[in-house]
Amino acid sequence: MGVLRLSAKERKRLELLSRVREGVLKLVEAAGLCQVSYRQMKRVWKRYREEGDAGLVHRGRARASNRRLPGPFREQVLQRYIQRYPDFGPTLASEYLAKDGLRVDHETLRRWLLEAGVWQKKRKRQKHRQYRERRAHPGELIQMDGSHHDWWEGRGERAVLMVMVDDATNRTYARFYEAEDTRAALDIFGRYARRYGLPQALYVDRDSIYECTRDSRIDEDLRGQGPQTQFARAMKTLAVEIIPANSPQAKGRVERRHGVFQDRLVKALRLEGISTIEAANRHLEKVFLPELNRRFTCQARARGDLHRRIPAGLHLKDILCFEEPRRVQNDWTVRWRNRHFQITRQHEVLHLAGRSILVRERLDGTVALIYRGESLRFRELLQRPKPAPKVVIERPRGSCVPKPDHPWRKPLLVGGWLAARQDREGGPSGYASGASLPKKKGTVLMG
Repeated sequence: MGVLRLSAKERKRLELLSRVREGVLKLVEAAGLCQVSYRQMKRVWKRYREEGDAGLVHRGRARASNRRLPGPFREQVLQRYIQRYPDFGPTLASEYLAKDGLRVDHETLRRWLLEAGVWQKKRKRQKHRQYRERRAHPGELIQMDGSHHDWWEGRGERAVLMVMVDDATNRTYARFYEAEDTRAALDIFGRYARRYGLPQALYVDRDSIYECTRDSRIDEDLRGQGPQTQFARAMKTLAVEIIPANSPQAKGRVERRHGVFQDRLVKALRLEGISTIEAANRHLEKVFLPELNRRFTCQARARGDLHRRIPAGLHLKDILCFEEPRRVQNDWTVRWRNRHFQITRQHEVLHLAGRSILVRERLDGTVALIYRGESLRFRELLQRPKPAPKVVIERPRGSCVPKPDHPWRKPLLVGGWLAARQDREGGPSGYASGASLPKKKGTVLMG
């Protein structure tokens, strides 16, 4: 006798129909309890009387679905996946297969891959995190971070992807750079501000780009201002608050976006054959970011965009730059990173020698000299003039014989020194004539 497997719905029908057979329950009441029509319940009751418990089993069990995809199509999909997308997940692979003209649902593809043994279930260990509610308005908080990864999969030099994610909407902006440094942070912020506006605050990690780790100088202590990085100085000028995160999990939205880029973007760059920063940035701007934001951007909880417009007359290139004070030398030259700049004569009335000015190096490499908010005219010296060499007068060397009356020829103590003193002072200088002088050990008196 075989084993009969029944679903929960079928077991419920079996119990109710057994009550009908016993006369405890009417068939119309059983139909209401099973939530089917009376006509349908009569058909089920008929099969139950003729076949017993097996008559309640669904007729489609162990039979192929009428909507199943044909076998050759399945083989074609699996072959295409193995050849072109072997490390893609089922969801991402179904998207790329649809572009190739092979449309299949991601769950169907997952089942096929599991049955074929080319995909395994990946269970992630659950970690406890405290939920932080999204900000209500776009532009209220922007999470910013750099993602280090082998983006070209060995086809080119390593690069870093700087990512900015709006906390309220998940809208993403990203760009490739050679390294995660101050220049990259200033550049991507400037591009973001020109496109969307100035945000209210930035949520970043405690990298030395954003947070200064050195001790404050005396002049900073006198001003009551701690040490600042170049990026922090620029954000203070633009009235953008910097909020440092205490852990990577605190800025989880941008960290999770890194995972999306390291999965989807890497494979997209591989399929396009891209292995340079310039080509990758063009692909990001034209193809990847528009599609990413179209699919994964959510609606903000409140209306109103809090991005601020860049004020008229404010040039971001003069703020998002490297700026440090330098002292003007007496020859009216300024040194900046082993480069020498000569201030022109037209600023002679300012008496700049010995005074401090600001040197600004913009991201495009141009340099500006600023004194009291005004730009100075200058020219770069290819080589700083060397100071004039010192004139050394060489005297002829020869024998120098002192004259007979030279002081060196006179006796040193009694005969010479004491006589000369008596001649100057007109007396015996405190010693009687013929008195003996005090002798010291090791002293020879000459008369």
